[in-house]
Amino acid sequence: MNGGGNISVFPLPGGAPNQTGFDRQELNRILDLYGRMVAAGLWRDYAIELGREAAIFSCFRRAAERPEFRIEKRPALRRKQGMWALVGEGGAVLKRGHELSGVLAPLERKLVRVVE
Repeated sequence: MNGGGNISVFPLPGGAPNQTGFDRQELNRILDLYGRMVAAGLWRDYAIELGREAAIFSCFRRAAERPEFRIEKRPALRRKQGMWALVGEGGAVLKRGHELSGVLAPLERKLVRVVE
């Protein structure tokens, strides 16, 4: 590192081009909710899948089953119905929108009911 504090970033050779991911703020928001759901005893495990078309955060009640919820980011839908989606265990889209906070709202309400 040079003395000016500038950091150079270089792509890794053979890295996945055009891979969709979560930025730091999005991931912090999702992991904050995940931590509160774990503390409430609702979730026990998670998985992150980063692909070309979507980034998916899956939440599990137990590690050996299908995810209870998936939080999906699909940038190709940004200008249509919104790039964020909350998908239930059966694969149905429960909420879709342009803002992550709006898509997470049903899970926040579920958490509030459990804590009360």
